Amino acid sequence: MLENLSDRFNKVFKYLKGEVKITEENIEKALKEIKLSLLEADVNFRVVKEFIGKIKEEALGAKVQESLNPYQQIIKIVRHELESILGSGVSDLNKTSEKPAVIMLTGLQGTGKTTSAGKLAHFLKEKGKSSVLCSFDLKRMAAGEQLKTIADQIGVNFFESEYKDPKKIAKNLLTKSKELGYDYVIADTAGRLHIDEDLMKELVLVKSILNPVETIFVADSMTGQDAVNSALSFSKEIGIDSVLLTKIDSDTRGGAALSIVKVAGKPIKFIGTGEKYSDFQQFFPDRIASKILGMGDVLTLIEKAEKEFDENESQKMAKRMMRNEFTLDDFLSQLKQIQKLGSVSDIMGMMPNMGIPANRNVEADDKKITHTIAIINSMNRTEKERPKIINGKRRSRIAKGSGRTVQEVNQLLKQYFEMKKFMKKPFFRKMLQKFDFSSKMG
Repeated sequence: MLENLSDRFNKVFKYLKGEVKITEENIEKALKEIKLSLLEADVNFRVVKEFIGKIKEEALGAKVQESLNPYQQIIKIVRHELESILGSGVSDLNKTSEKPAVIMLTGLQGTGKTTSAGKLAHFLKEKGKSSVLCSFDLKRMAAGEQLKTIADQIGVNFFESEYKDPKKIAKNLLTKSKELGYDYVIADTAGRLHIDEDLMKELVLVKSILNPVETIFVADSMTGQDAVNSALSFSKEIGIDSVLLTKIDSDTRGGAALSIVKVAGKPIKFIGTGEKYSDFQQFFPDRIASKILGMGDVLTLIEKAEKEFDENESQKMAKRMMRNEFTLDDFLSQLKQIQKLGSVSDIMGMMPNMGIPANRNVEADDKKITHTIAIINSMNRTEKERPKIINGKRRSRIAKGSGRTVQEVNQLLKQYFEMKKFMKKPFFRKMLQKFDFSSKMG
């Protein structure tokens, strides 16, 4: 969602890069462009004013003007101020010595609150923490049914009570959760299309009963300043501890992410980055700032790879490469591992801007990987292990079986044989030797 903002910032920095030194005149011109790009992104005007003022003050300071590389100094200043807007470092969930810790999710209807409850439970499950989901929407029965379905899909427990009174439900929930030793209780609450007095009364009641260790406001990134204003209202009326931003992967202006911390005075702790339950991350201000400035988010990519890749399989693959035994089956395995990281556009979004055109057809790259997998799957075992035997007749059969063209089959085989040559090169073999093999190779 921050792609357009990133493009605008990079244009400003390219302009400054061409300047011999930073002056009041050229910094004014650059800041005007930054100001326009932030306002177009629906960033709160007070936040923009403060942001621009601080950059100007720092940029015209003696340290920058006397610097050997004022361009790099400007980027450093902008990055620091972006991080300041987004929050001071990563924030964990509030801690308590007692179990279970109750987390209460609040927000308006349609922000993705119920789905976020499931995503948070999935996130905690991957961290080795147990949780139980429960619905405290006192009027909409379908909310509980939806949450139960989500709990079943991600493999966590759902608490269902025969009581209708919220005090009895809470007492029963906390007693059972403590007996079963759950680490967390995640409570989904009622929402409306807009803030009203009845909603706030209901949420205040539920909060007083549950006494949560953390109350999280769930905000829809697509609603921009409306999300910021709602967060402020919820904070005043019921009290919130943090923010969870949903739909941050959407094609939206992004003003909520750059305004909500400063305006509401609460940290963003989590972001929803897609439709899957695994598309959920802790919020790292420095990483978002890096993405806006075209520096990518390599740390998140590495963490995603560590989580998705099979370490044992990677070790075996490296050994096979060292022995020059890399087959098309191995190539297929690598492609499937890459697919686990997400689409090519997701991966490219985490990489630093290295001059790759913004209009690059990443959708075509995603399809190409799918087509390559189909071609390899259309081969028999012998052909995968000994691709050199694939003659014209076999190529026609493979193309027909995969629904691709003979030309695509030829391109795949050419790519494979070039990879095999590359793997024989000394520097590549030296790089593979850095793997910590558990046993010596024969």
